[in-house]
Amino acid sequence: MGEPVEITLLSGFSEISAKEWDACACPEAATGRAVDPFTTYRFLLALERSGSVGADSGWVSRPLVAHRAGQMIAAAPLYVKQHSQGEYIFDHGWADAYERAGGRYYPKLQCAVPFTPVTGRRLLTLPGHEAEGRAALLEAIRKITEESGLSSAHITFCTKDESDAAARMGFLPRVTQQYHWHNRGYATFDEFLATLTSRKRKALRRERAQAQGFGGTIHALTGDQITPAHWDAFWAFYQDTGARKWGHPYLTRAFFDALHDMRDDVLLVLAKRGDTPVAGALNLIGRETLFGRYWGCLEDHPHLHFELCYHQAIDWAIAHGLSRVEAGAQGEHKLARGYLPVAIHSAHWLRDPAFQRAVAGYLENERAAVGAEITALTRYGPYHHTPEAET
Repeated sequence: MGEPVEITLLSGFSEISAKEWDACACPEAATGRAVDPFTTYRFLLALERSGSVGADSGWVSRPLVAHRAGQMIAAAPLYVKQHSQGEYIFDHGWADAYERAGGRYYPKLQCAVPFTPVTGRRLLTLPGHEAEGRAALLEAIRKITEESGLSSAHITFCTKDESDAAARMGFLPRVTQQYHWHNRGYATFDEFLATLTSRKRKALRRERAQAQGFGGTIHALTGDQITPAHWDAFWAFYQDTGARKWGHPYLTRAFFDALHDMRDDVLLVLAKRGDTPVAGALNLIGRETLFGRYWGCLEDHPHLHFELCYHQAIDWAIAHGLSRVEAGAQGEHKLARGYLPVAIHSAHWLRDPAFQRAVAGYLENERAAVGAEITALTRYGPYHHTPEAET
């Protein structure tokens, strides 16, 4: 019988080394870019050190790690949550129902990347330890929830394999949807447009022409092309969007300073009038995917949001051989621009058995509805030939 797996719940990412964490989170980064920049040690630590997560934000870092014979074999980005903000897999209705029935929904346990609606591994395992590491983390998450008297545990934006593994251990699988663009070997943006129906193709050409004629210039910047002054400009954009959408931006100014140290993994698309940035879109670059994250502007121009966030992202992905663009949460308007619906997976465990049964019934119906919607939206998408729905 081998050495037992030892589970430790840490008080923050500073209690572990980047080498140990990244060996589980992104072992492929030893030979190039990480597949998922959001679960890297430096990204998660930046959220913590910048004050974007912490007691004041309602996200308390409690990284979970598993060791065998002194070697870390698995880890999970775990947080104690005092609310359901910044998650994008919405459970506000569950919270309301549970509390109306006399329960206490918060605090709860969240396995996620804060403020980041991007699918990726959440149960991070050292290569060769996938099965045992994943099982150890899932068992620990459920046990911590039970012993701490928390209402529930939620693993959000995980992979389908992780959701399936969690379901085998009593978690409830949930399916929601996003819109992603897939590169089917296009050499140019025009080649991509050629796959659309004539009406959609003409509409997008008009849209791009109008956006690009806003009276300034558009610049796609990465690496050392990005300067501290660009972050000053983007901070103004971010605050404006946050104030209009949810009232209080999640990220602090210090986080963007930390992001400057990761600028090789950043694509910043700026619209400038003369030397003054007036709008911008922030993307992070993975090994295979461009991840659209934030947008903001100080001037309103027709279709400029679509140009900077969606069309420029496709242009850049084609030019750099990336396989897809993930453009963030929600947004059926993305469908007309070539972004198709895909299934997004999460897993949930509720400590109260009666509540678990009630939510299980709801999720069964929701999964069927989401699956039907993905099929229908894909069928009525902008392409000549309907691609296969992504599940």
